[in-house]
Amino acid sequence: MLSHSFSSQEVKLTHSLLLRGEMAQKGVQLDRETFSCSICLDLLKDPVTIPCGHSYCMKCITQHWDGELIHSCPQCRQSFTPRPVLLKSTMLAALVEELKKTGPPPAPADLCYAGAGDVACDVCTGRKLRACKSCLVCLASYCDQHLQPHYESPVFRKHKLVEPSKKLQENICSRHDEVKKLFCRTDQQSICYLCSVDEHKGHDTVSAAAERTERQRELEGSRLNIQQRIQDGEKEVKLLQQEVEAVNGSADKAVEDSEKTFTELIRLMEKRSSDVKQQLRSQQKREVSRVRELQEKLEQEMAELKRRDAELKLLSHTEDHNQFLLSYPSLPALSEATHSSSINIRPLSYFEDVTAALSAVRDKLQDVLREEWTNVSPTEVEVLLSAAEPTTRAGFLTYSQEITLDPNTADTQLVLSEGSRKATFMEQEQPYSRHPDRFTYYPQVLSRESLTGRCYWEVEWRGRGVGVAVSYKNISRAGELESVFGINDKSWSLECNQNRYSFIYNSIITPVSGPPSSRVGVYLDHRAGVLSFYSVSETMTLLHRVQTTFTQPLHAGVRLYGYDYGATAEFCKLK
Repeated sequence: MLSHSFSSQEVKLTHSLLLRGEMAQKGVQLDRETFSCSICLDLLKDPVTIPCGHSYCMKCITQHWDGELIHSCPQCRQSFTPRPVLLKSTMLAALVEELKKTGPPPAPADLCYAGAGDVACDVCTGRKLRACKSCLVCLASYCDQHLQPHYESPVFRKHKLVEPSKKLQENICSRHDEVKKLFCRTDQQSICYLCSVDEHKGHDTVSAAAERTERQRELEGSRLNIQQRIQDGEKEVKLLQQEVEAVNGSADKAVEDSEKTFTELIRLMEKRSSDVKQQLRSQQKREVSRVRELQEKLEQEMAELKRRDAELKLLSHTEDHNQFLLSYPSLPALSEATHSSSINIRPLSYFEDVTAALSAVRDKLQDVLREEWTNVSPTEVEVLLSAAEPTTRAGFLTYSQEITLDPNTADTQLVLSEGSRKATFMEQEQPYSRHPDRFTYYPQVLSRESLTGRCYWEVEWRGRGVGVAVSYKNISRAGELESVFGINDKSWSLECNQNRYSFIYNSIITPVSGPPSSRVGVYLDHRAGVLSFYSVSETMTLLHRVQTTFTQPLHAGVRLYGYDYGATAEFCKLK
């Protein structure tokens, strides 16, 4: 392999430099690490120092920053804005040149020999040392000592060194035993020069380096796209986190307010209960006192009557008639008896009227709670939380949705432009192909994008009027009425004229008042069933809001007025 890749002069130079490498000084490991690039892991080449103090090869840090949206240090991650201007450090370059003269330090003996999973040096004889680099030009792998010519000889300066690889032989054509330096785009494979004039003759071939450059460009483009999507995703995650925090905050506030309200209700009920209890006990005390007084009076009357009865009994047993007749007139008259009507004793159900009154209050309270609770049911709470709309245009723009029009749905008198964001009504029909999704009766069109979740867009219009609409995809595409936005139960349309607005759904027209504007904003919260239309000028004015339940994804749409040739409706770029 070496005789294939090296000239005789290179072989002679290699042997002379190997002797020098074996005599290299020891004890410079720390210095080499200090003056090594953390990207390529080699000694610094054209060293530059960035603002954070770390140093790199100019080529390494330049390639690292190319294609990056954020320019940061690979070691400490400090970012810089704008991108720093790189200047070669002459002092570091001089120190690195001095280190190169000493050669690479020998590794400890117990770590040098190649193991089962290591790449072995192709130059070593006997027990092979572990390779530290592979050369894509020589197609060989070298240990620290045998790599020395690549560091010190100008002959090898242009050789490409990479991390040790066991796949170097894959770069050799198995048929012609030549290095694969070309790439066949026709067959999408690496080939050697002889292959290009043999079985790949006439194919589209380029150098492997050129193909790598183009693929690298595509790769960088893919990375930029991925990084942009990551940034967009992080933004959306942040917005979702903010929404989570808003939901949690709103729920915590609602729980706190509900607990406070129920606490107040409980305190009020306890106060009422205490008042009723106190009133009942006070009434009880009064009634018991009145009854006790009557009881004592009756007991006194009973005692007096018993005493009189005893006197009369004694008199009735007198045998002397004269004595009886003499004593009888002297008996005092009886006092008037206390009648039960004056006592006015009530039955044991005296307080049943209070119990009945409290029962009536309880029933009324239950009815109120049962009737009002439907307004704070879990479903309603979810809708209220989800339907919270932004209060500023900046807030709406956080939900901005890019809308493009689907040419397969456009009526033949509509011309799409501005990247399929603008529709223009033309007098002449366009030679569009037949398509089952195309509207055939009115100049209207639907968006490519299906809309779910929260989204916001704006429509700029010119002409006599426009219908700004949302619709299910399964709306009819033909027919005089069933296909028109708003004249069915599958679409909702705000009709914008020069001096007035109206809203149409399922053929029901609702007049709408608001300031005239050539720009209309549409806010959709699909889950909450909220659809709002705004007049957009220096301020935003709500024109009409719909609260419903959407059963399918929606598509944005516009309809231009008939015979209004030249009228336009454009979905604005908001980002």
